[in-house]
Amino acid sequence: MAKAKENTISGLQKAAILLIALGPERSAGVFKHLKEEEIEELTLEIANTRSVTPQIKEDVINEFYEVCLAQQYIAEGGITYAKELLEKALGVEKAMDVIGKLTASLQVKPFEFVRKTDASQLLNFIQDEHPQTIALILSYLSPSQAALIISALPQEEQADVARRIAVMDRTSPDVIKEVEKVLESKLANLVNQDYTIIGGVDAVVEILNTVDRSTEKHIMESLEVEEPELADEIRKKMFVFEDILLLDDRAIQRVLREVDNNDLSISLKNANEDVKNAIFNNLSKRLATMIKEDMEFMGPVRMKDVEEAQQKIVNIIRRLEDAGEIVISRGGGDEIIV
Repeated sequence: MAKAKENTISGLQKAAILLIALGPERSAGVFKHLKEEEIEELTLEIANTRSVTPQIKEDVINEFYEVCLAQQYIAEGGITYAKELLEKALGVEKAMDVIGKLTASLQVKPFEFVRKTDASQLLNFIQDEHPQTIALILSYLSPSQAALIISALPQEEQADVARRIAVMDRTSPDVIKEVEKVLESKLANLVNQDYTIIGGVDAVVEILNTVDRSTEKHIMESLEVEEPELADEIRKKMFVFEDILLLDDRAIQRVLREVDNNDLSISLKNANEDVKNAIFNNLSKRLATMIKEDMEFMGPVRMKDVEEAQQKIVNIIRRLEDAGEIVISRGGGDEIIV
């Protein structure tokens, strides 16, 4: 693969090309070992992949083989052993390239020491920093840590920091190092010299799904004014159909009273067993039987129709939560109503 062409293909695209080349049966076997979000990303990428030249397909398969080979050698005798064998098999330059791809993932992540720090102590340390610096640090924290910190920031800063996390794409290692020096000088040399992908919409969604409802509402209302398209993209990802498991039985029953039976049947066509059980356990036996029969006899359903039916139910859940009729169990500091 030519260097210029190789640089235009992302890791996600390569994974999609590989799965297409493997065929549906083998790809299904791979999916069993992936997280739901990874499956969603790959499925979308596969759907958006129109045509691939035989050369690109061959190059992707070869790269996959070489990385697998390197992983096997490393497991057998370590990096030095793997490097020696790969040099014999692939040549010095290619061996270094393959080993480099693997060892990059073994580097210590930036701000590793911060993730072990109590959130309240960290807040005292960074609350006076520039919002961009706070956003950078929060991007590397766990969602629960970041949620505690962003909830404790002044309200006028919360939406600004959330927006900066969402639009953050790549940050220079030099910038990361400089911020790390302020927090912990000993970790200045641990950052990989490749540009590091951080932040993004998914990162801010994880944080907002963890903060208390009032903080989330304030941030989203502010973003809807300042960045309506970004706010819409975030909102679509904030609560997915499978998150119905975050509701207690009473809330699920309240939601189901608003749901059309046909939409419910379609929405459950590709739902996992936990979601199906949660819903069927909160229906009458007669209605549960009827829904199961509808699902059995309706035959194949377009994925688009399933997603639309699921989105209708998600919209009902969000509306009922906004009205205070149900509570979504969150990891943040929602007030307990008794």
